[in-house]
Amino acid sequence: MSEANGSRPEPRVVNRPPPPGAEAGVDEAMIHRLVHTFYDRIRADETLGPIFAAQISDWDPHLAKMCDFWSSVVLMTRRYDGRPVPAHIKIPGLEHAHFEHWLKLFEQTAREVCPPAAADIFLDRAQRIAQSLRLSLDFHRGVLPPLKAPIRAG
Repeated sequence: MSEANGSRPEPRVVNRPPPPGAEAGVDEAMIHRLVHTFYDRIRADETLGPIFAAQISDWDPHLAKMCDFWSSVVLMTRRYDGRPVPAHIKIPGLEHAHFEHWLKLFEQTAREVCPPAAADIFLDRAQRIAQSLRLSLDFHRGVLPPLKAPIRAG
């Protein structure tokens, strides 16, 4: 039937692939275990612990937010609605080396807590997120990345 003769159009069916995490066996329990284990290690870390301690006084809401974040990233649940760039830009003294250390600790934790395929999904997303945050931090500070290819006229 068509709209021309007064009927409604047929609903459009969109077949979306499953979220990447679901195919790798990620579930909410795994996300919870990864987030809580990782942030326990962050708090004990001599480099990152003081940075986080200066920003977070109540860990329960932060951990819940991070579980929502990772659920949104790997399971596409849309539970997270925060703005990570402004939250990170306001942290004094945050440098690229901190992101590298964060990634190393995150990788170690993901490899211990998750099966290999799930760890790979988390690590791929973590690397992309860290890169985005580093670029945003640089941009906010007025540092632009080098061009990867020459600009050619005409």
